[in-house]
Amino acid sequence: MLLLDTHVWIWSVEEDARRVGRRARRLLSRAESHDNIRISPATVFEVTALHTSGRLRLALPLEQWIRQGLEVPGVRIAELSPAIAIDAGSIPRSALADPLDRLLVATARQLDATLLTSDTRILDYASDTGNVRVHAASV
Repeated sequence: MLLLDTHVWIWSVEEDARRVGRRARRLLSRAESHDNIRISPATVFEVTALHTSGRLRLALPLEQWIRQGLEVPGVRIAELSPAIAIDAGSIPRSALADPLDRLLVATARQLDATLLTSDTRILDYASDTGNVRVHAASV
């Protein structure tokens, strides 16, 4: 199972393949064919907040963009459970400052999923701790 970081989901929906590496595209394709791509509700929140603040321009109106992004074959919304919230809250801020990054890491751990990301802080955290599977989106 693959959990997409916010920027990877944006790139996928916007069909910006040049930012996603060959191996990552293969992982996405394989996961899509098995209905194994997950999007966190925190990612939907982040896209909405970025768009509302003017930091993200989308090709479609926000609600239509999100609806279409979630209707892609193989994509499902991940549950945001109490276990995920507790796990995320247990990750030290000194390890990952962004609370949404902590939610994504915790979601990946609870789902036993690989987090597809280009976020160096998350990639470094995974390398340092070994407690979450990640794949660099650029590879």
